Amino acid sequence: MAAERPAGAARGDDMTGTGRLGVGIGWRPEIDLTVERLPGVDFVEVVAENIRPGDLPESLRVLRGRGLPVIPHGVGLGLGGAEPPDPDRLAHLADCARALDAPLVSEHLAFVRAGGMEAGHLLPVPRTRAALAVVADNVRRAQAALPVPLALENVAALFGWPDDEMTEAEFLGELVETTGVGLLVDVANLYTNQINLGLPAVGALDALPLSELAYVHVAGGHLHHGVWHDTHTARVPGEVLEILAELRARVDPPGVLLEWDGDYPGDDVLEAELGRIREAVTRA
Repeated sequence: MAAERPAGAARGDDMTGTGRLGVGIGWRPEIDLTVERLPGVDFVEVVAENIRPGDLPESLRVLRGRGLPVIPHGVGLGLGGAEPPDPDRLAHLADCARALDAPLVSEHLAFVRAGGMEAGHLLPVPRTRAALAVVADNVRRAQAALPVPLALENVAALFGWPDDEMTEAEFLGELVETTGVGLLVDVANLYTNQINLGLPAVGALDALPLSELAYVHVAGGHLHHGVWHDTHTARVPGEVLEILAELRARVDPPGVLLEWDGDYPGDDVLEAELGRIREAVTRA
């Protein structure tokens, strides 16, 4: 029997609280004016650790004034760790959500620290029943502390744990069913895991609980000595857009967002990338 869905947890498009998000881009201070003037940007996402809720950047205030949804995206909560999430980090995420009037908050299914030591990377969670119970408890703690729904993102991995009992899709599926947490599917991370670990991206789409989809990430990267690096510093590969099209063939995503985190190109390149994303979704 499926676990009872927690009070306030939502399904499908209602996960966002605003229905459709559309096509968006990750807001970064290096491209703040670009994001403001790009045509067809429907929503943005901001790294929560990079802002102060009481002193938001002017650009984010401008975008919010236009009515664009702004989603805080955490990278340091570490819900996949053995320790409960830090109350101060949770409070910061909650404050970001309130300051931005955000429809939801997103984070990663990853662990980032242990015993007070920072990994400096989003590391994969051991996909065991014991780990699932710990992560589910951490997710419930986060949900209780946040004023809006939470969505979790699948990560790009350079290794897998030898004692895994489930695939990442199965692990996420059970976590979603148990806690009612939303799903942020990064199709670029699925592509990374396909190249580096031999895990079929389309097979993951078939196993993920896409009915709980909050929105989608796409990004580019680089192949170096046979290893794909998810750098977010290049155009989105056609193969990633094909995975996006496969996802669209299974579900109508509430939103799709382009991540770009360095070696920033001109406005025309970013505008073209958003156009390619729209085309992939429409084509499917």
